[in-house]
Parts: sequence; structure tokens; C-alpha cells
Amino acid sequence: MGRRRGTVAAALAVLAAAPLAIPGAAAQDFRLPVLVPLTGFVALEGTSQRNGALLAAGQIGDVSLKPEVLDTQSTPEAAVTAWERAMGGALPLAAVGPILGTQMLALLPLAKERGVPLLTISGTARLGDLGNPWFFRFFPSDATVKVAHARYVVEKLGARRPAVIYQSTAYGQSGREQLARTFAELKAPPVIEESISPSVNDLTPAILRAKNADADVIVLHLHAASTVLAIRQARQLLPGLPIVAGSAMHQPATAALLEPAELKGVCAETAASPISAVNGPMRAFLDSYRAAYKSEPDAFAAAQFDAVGMLGKVIAEQRAAGRPATPQAVRDRLATESYQGVVTTYKSDGKGNMAHEAEIVCYDGTDRVPKQVERYKIH
Repeated sequence: MGRRRGTVAAALAVLAAAPLAIPGAAAQDFRLPVLVPLTGFVALEGTSQRNGALLAAGQIGDVSLKPEVLDTQSTPEAAVTAWERAMGGALPLAAVGPILGTQMLALLPLAKERGVPLLTISGTARLGDLGNPWFFRFFPSDATVKVAHARYVVEKLGARRPAVIYQSTAYGQSGREQLARTFAELKAPPVIEESISPSVNDLTPAILRAKNADADVIVLHLHAASTVLAIRQARQLLPGLPIVAGSAMHQPATAALLEPAELKGVCAETAASPISAVNGPMRAFLDSYRAAYKSEPDAFAAAQFDAVGMLGKVIAEQRAAGRPATPQAVRDRLATESYQGVVTTYKSDGKGNMAHEAEIVCYDGTDRVPKQVERYKIH
């Protein structure tokens, strides 16, 4: 136990020493609204977002970020209500925006109207194409991860007849569009494409259609609950067929709902797999997250941790240079500076897309910890 305490303490020290603190700058409190879905069908992802943001805010020196967590539930209307509450009183320098694409689509015009940067990990590709200068995405968009997703299926697995099962939400539709485009470019068009509502609790019909279409791989782009159902039922009906899932699958909370044997032959795209880390900054993040939350982090938590870390850095640098910290100044620095986080090096592509790498992780059927098998940098 003493050795574990020492390891955690060392990990916290490593993270605390990250380049967030600027010598000579006095501490000052800054509001940080954290708008995330804590209830509804993306509660697992939203909870990871919240935890990553809070962990980073608690470790930034010289700049005191005061998080204010608001549940956006699972509808655009609830997200707008949370936004209006968050914008009461002094205007924040930035806000954490929800992972759910439909909610971000509702909030982006409001962020532009108020002039407040929105830091999110939502993967919906369309968000970066809207030309909103207040949008900053710290998780690779579908235009990055779905290219890696499809390339792994075709180039590494050698599959030519993918069956694509995707969520009927904006998130699912965004991923399906990019998968279809990339599979077409790779000359391996899907044999079927099945849209699944988050409320559907039996995916057997979709799995059977994949079987009847003679699919040689199942490609999933679903939220966590639907991912678990799809894998469990696919393992019953098509036990030997490879499955390459979306980023929901890499989440420890998702894997915990499946037996290790059910995970054999299952892979997933993601930005990172913190629980697979053995050393370096990611391992330090893993240890500090475990100490703080008594649970396992995922890439959503790590990416949101990095987003708030970069926010703290630019605020501290602004103040150290004797310039006022304003939402506009924060936006300008987020748009032009690079930042080395625990997941990757972040740099805006001019559209607010800050992350440009994706990886594929796979399970071997012996435990619930995946191993990285491929990493892609998508320009």
C-alpha cells in the first residue's frame, strides 16, 4: 500500500509539473462552466468529460479555474437551458461543451453570439465545417477517426465486405457518412448499413442481416449501451466474425459490461487508451485519475483533461505577459498556439479541430485491457 501511495504521489507530481504554471503570476479565480450530459444515453461519455475537466482544473497552478458543472441531459433544449444558466453573471473566459453533437450544434451559435470559446470532445464532423471561430475540438473528429477505422478494416484485416451498424443520432450519421466515403475510396463498400436508435434493445435483426449479406467484418459506430448489445448478440450469432467498433468500445465502463471472452476479436478506434499506458505522461494521468475517482479513465476524459490544461496555459501566459485575460484573447491563443497534452500535440487546423491522430486498440480475450495495434495521423 505504501508503494502504491508513493506511485500515485509521484504521478500527481508529474502532472503538477506540466507546463501550466507561469512563474510570477498571482492566482486569480476564473469561472469555468462545464456543460456535459450526466443523464441520458451518453451519460458514460459525459461523466468522463466532467471528470477530465475537473481533474485538470484542480492541477493548474497560478490560474484558479472554478468549475461549474451543469447537466445537459440528452437533448438540445436541455443544453441551451444549461448554457443560459452558465452565462448568467460574469462572462466566463471559456466553457466546456457537451460531447453530444446535436447539443453542440445548438450551442455554437450562442457561443458566437456571446463571444465565448467552447472546448469540446464531440466527434461530429460537421461541427468543424460551420466556420464558427469560437469552436475548439480536442478529440479527433469523425473525419479523422473514421478514416483510421475504415483503413484498419481493409488494410490490416483484409476485409472487403463490411457490415456497418450505426446510431441514428447526429453522431452516428456523421460517422456513417465518413465510413461510407472511406470504404468507397478503398474499394470495399459496405454490404449493408443499418441505422439503430439508442432506444433499441435488440440488435439481433441487424446482426442477422449482416450474416445473410455474407459480411466478413462488423463495423460499429454506436454509443456505449448499443455497442455492448451489438457485441454480445454478434458473439452469439457470429462468434468468429471480427468486430471493429467505435470509440465507445475502448471505454473501460463499456468493456466492464462484457466478458473477456466476448471481447476476443474486438477492436476499436479511439484517440488513446489510458488504461493501456505503462509509463510517461499518460501513465501519470491514469494514476492520478484512479486516485481521484476510484475508476478507470478513457480517451474522452484524457482529451477533456488536455483541453482544460491548454486553457489554463493560455490564460496564465496571457496574464504573465501583462495582458488582460478575455474571452477574445483566449480564443486567439487557442486558435494559434500548439499544446503538448497527455494524448497528443494539439494545434488548430483553422476550423477548431485540435487533434489529428487516431489509434486502433484490440482485445485478446484474456482481460478487459486493450492493446494498441495501429496509430494513424490523418491530415
